[in-house]
Amino acid sequence: MTPQPQPLRIDIVSDVVCPWCIIGYRQLAQALEATGTAHEIHWHPFELNPDMPPEGQNLREHVAEKYGTTREQSEDSRIKMTEIGLELGFEFRFADDMRMHNTFNLHQLLHWADQQGRMHDLKQALFTAHFTHHANLSDDQVLADVAVEIGLERSEALAVLADQRFAADVRAAENAWTNQGIRGVPAMVFNRRHLVTGAQGAENYTRILEQLAEETH
Repeated sequence: MTPQPQPLRIDIVSDVVCPWCIIGYRQLAQALEATGTAHEIHWHPFELNPDMPPEGQNLREHVAEKYGTTREQSEDSRIKMTEIGLELGFEFRFADDMRMHNTFNLHQLLHWADQQGRMHDLKQALFTAHFTHHANLSDDQVLADVAVEIGLERSEALAVLADQRFAADVRAAENAWTNQGIRGVPAMVFNRRHLVTGAQGAENYTRILEQLAEETH
């Protein structure tokens, strides 16, 4: 019998409030399906704004301050991301009252979900909560609501957020990736060797997967 190839390991470093992270993942998912690539995905934490205050900040103001983006540039970017999202089956519903959040607590909740094999599901639910439903991700009760949506225990989710039991684990994981030179997201590492940054598009991801398959053979 021919031995089955090992599934392709894909480590994705990302933040839930990063629009290009969900776009990049959806593009990659299309490529994985198109190529029939056996794979396993591992999500890792990254904070776009570790110094963001707990109450967050208006998203448009934040983008203008951080990147020097004009209102017109911001609007063009939102239109572009919304169109790409629709092609990928993800709904961006940008609005003037959207907020950027500190995501340290989110990553702790994801770490907890990972122990139950549910990190991927919670990650997707949080992307939708933020970009589609404008959920206040700075509110622990709202985070617990999202956890309940995918079948996790509300009281335990709130306890994890209250006692910060995974704070040190998340910080260590973040530092491990920044120490490897990761400064922006999404960052995808294939088979622990090949780093691809940014949302590359389904066609480019398909080519990458085909090249990796050739290397394996």
